[in-house]
Amino acid sequence: MAKTLNAYIDHTVLKPTLLLSEVETCCQEAVANGFAAVCVPPPFVAKAKQFLAGSSVKLATVIGFPFGYSAVEAKIAESVLAMVDGADELDIVANISAIKNGDWVYLANEINHLLPVIKAKGKTVKIIIESGVLTTDEIIKCCELYGPAGIDYLKTSTGYAAVGATVEAVQLFRLHLPATVGIKASGGIRDQATALAMVEAGATRLGCSASLAIVQGQSGQGAGY
Repeated sequence: MAKTLNAYIDHTVLKPTLLLSEVETCCQEAVANGFAAVCVPPPFVAKAKQFLAGSSVKLATVIGFPFGYSAVEAKIAESVLAMVDGADELDIVANISAIKNGDWVYLANEINHLLPVIKAKGKTVKIIIESGVLTTDEIIKCCELYGPAGIDYLKTSTGYAAVGATVEAVQLFRLHLPATVGIKASGGIRDQATALAMVEAGATRLGCSASLAIVQGQSGQGAGY
């Protein structure tokens, strides 16, 4: 592994009962531990930007979270507001219902409207497909759609499905994505062995709420996001 495990981690707090004090703590922990990014809900982006001021830690937020069935126009509005507030990276939930219904025209339209808006501002795009509820064929089709579209990362999970990130899903992503597209494994990564297995399988980012336990070699009780 060319870089430390810490440098793979998006330190994540996305629970619905989140307190501002927890966001501040998350940002402080990310800076202290050299994590890649902090991922917070959209209403906390502006404050998190202040908490991360002067550090190299990126600020990520989620769009269309957690189920992805917001209208395309709503996702665009969320994305614009997040960027205005200071987000560096946008983790966008694809319309999972559209994937399950095989509506690839809708999904292509969605990403083709979102990407120009976000890329015009030079921001990083991660698309979440909730691999734990998809078939192998559906995952492959997502890779074939999103890989060439110009996204930066394909992300396994929101943390809300019964099955989160798996080594098998990450391997499948890597097999069917262009080498230029990164892979973010997230959902249920709560110990160092699992995190390392995801990296070995091809993950280039890890979304974790149990980040501190992971880097300390312990088993954490993170929310799984």
